[in-house]
Amino acid sequence: MLTVFILPVLRDNYSFMLVDEATGTCAVVDPATSEPVLQFLDHHQLRLDAVYNTHHHFDHVGGNLVLKEKTGCDIYGPVAEAPQIPGIDHLLKAGDSIHVGEAQAVVLWAPGHTRGHLLYHFEKEKICFVGDTLFSLGCGRLFEGAPAEMWQSLQHFKQMPDETKLYCAHEYTLANCRFAESLLGEDRALLAYKAGCLDKQARNEPTIPTLLGRERRLNPFLAVEDAAYRARIGLADLSALEAFGEIRRQKDHF
Repeated sequence: MLTVFILPVLRDNYSFMLVDEATGTCAVVDPATSEPVLQFLDHHQLRLDAVYNTHHHFDHVGGNLVLKEKTGCDIYGPVAEAPQIPGIDHLLKAGDSIHVGEAQAVVLWAPGHTRGHLLYHFEKEKICFVGDTLFSLGCGRLFEGAPAEMWQSLQHFKQMPDETKLYCAHEYTLANCRFAESLLGEDRALLAYKAGCLDKQARNEPTIPTLLGRERRLNPFLAVEDAAYRARIGLADLSALEAFGEIRRQKDHF
């Protein structure tokens, strides 16, 4: 059984500790800093076997070198960003597999936020680590890609079941909710989700993981696939891709 522990780091980042209960294998996804990871390992008496980076931004790789020095772990990251991944040992590309003990994930290439961004999809466990490609009610800024590239990357989620848990790397949900509200207005499902997230915030709990099925209905960047949704937000005359680009432009200036 694969267990995921969420580590809040920096101002609004998350790193994720993955532990395979059967073997005691331990890995971390996107260690922004090393200290919370080392504290976790010490508290749980675990050895770190691997670091899995989704992309090269400092708030996802900042802990790599210290973790490698302190634990001897292997570092995995996107082949397209290898020179920018500190301490990288293993270059990953689309279709590769990774293992955390008995759990296996397929590596998906998802350019847009960065040119080599990866997703790690544990199909059996219905878990996907999405980095900065998708957030609850949002998606990543297009720092190194075009709308068409990000739109194509989001198509990966069409192959996953609604029950898939998406582990996003930032706590952006309530900010994204305000933008979604600006598009939809008084939407009952969106307001109910917002209320639940506010309750979690009051208890100092993460709003993620989020469920893919809910994101398909409420996340503007996925829901725009539906012509009825495009009509509701005044973009009926645009294709899904064109509407995605327009919503991304609006969000950038929101």
